[in-house]
Amino acid sequence: MNRTAPVLALLGPTATGKTALAVALAEALDGEVISVDSALVYRGMDIGTAKPTEEERRGIPHHLIDILEPTEAWSAASFRQAALECIEQIHARGHLPILAGGTMLYFKALFEGLAELPEADSELRARLEAERAERGLAALHAELAEVDPEAAARIRPTDPQRILRALEVWHLTGIPLSEHHRRQRAESFPWPLRAIGLLPADRARLHARIAERFDAMLAAGFLDEVRALRARGDLTPDLPSMRSVGYRQAWAFLEGEYDADSFRDKAIAATRQLAKRQITWMRGMRDHLTLHDPFETSPEVLTERALSEAEAFCRGAS
Repeated sequence: MNRTAPVLALLGPTATGKTALAVALAEALDGEVISVDSALVYRGMDIGTAKPTEEERRGIPHHLIDILEPTEAWSAASFRQAALECIEQIHARGHLPILAGGTMLYFKALFEGLAELPEADSELRARLEAERAERGLAALHAELAEVDPEAAARIRPTDPQRILRALEVWHLTGIPLSEHHRRQRAESFPWPLRAIGLLPADRARLHARIAERFDAMLAAGFLDEVRALRARGDLTPDLPSMRSVGYRQAWAFLEGEYDADSFRDKAIAATRQLAKRQITWMRGMRDHLTLHDPFETSPEVLTERALSEAEAFCRGAS
């Protein structure tokens, strides 16, 4: 491993132009892009994830895209291991790894390491799923609040995946998940790193961009994409892939839970909430970031500024 070779990261909330900027930086710096996105890993989920097309990638290699079926599991730990391997391989080719995306938990896991948690236990998980079916998710969330109030306060009562995992960790170790996180063993990132954050000051403009992009997804056939996913027969709305923002609301709409206008409103509102959470994560990661406002100037000027910063960093790291 060449521990002096640089790594560039580009992160920001949804709809801030990360894809185009990452490609422009990769073209100028002989780079390859590593996706840091929990939904882009899934095949068949293209429109609703704003997955970059071959045309948008402009010949730049992109990694950790289309590597799983929507039925498969993926986690921060899975991402961290895969990303570290990608970085080593890209360095071996003499290229610059560019991490780009908006799944902030993945960035945090990569930069700071992960808590050492037990592997999933199929027998215990089956028992918890049976309890959920019998008693309901609210009862399991209440149980979690008794053994790990900190985790229960952080996890939404409607999030079965995280509720069951937190209870699983408690039953397997006797230690609350929140305590595991406090004991987290920091694993230093082994390469020189420059992280560029796209942080918009004008929240109203970001909201408008989110709405415009979602309408473009609808026009591109997003609902047909979700219809095709539902027609496979092996997917359910509780799977992590189908709980992705936009897909969750589209599935419910196709189930007849609300009308078209409500579907659009709910999907856009959920995307705004995602952006809000992403911005909150970024503010907690300021020590890692240099920040740029993607709406303050033109995309061309933003690219020039980011490229100048990246070039100076790479010269200093080499």
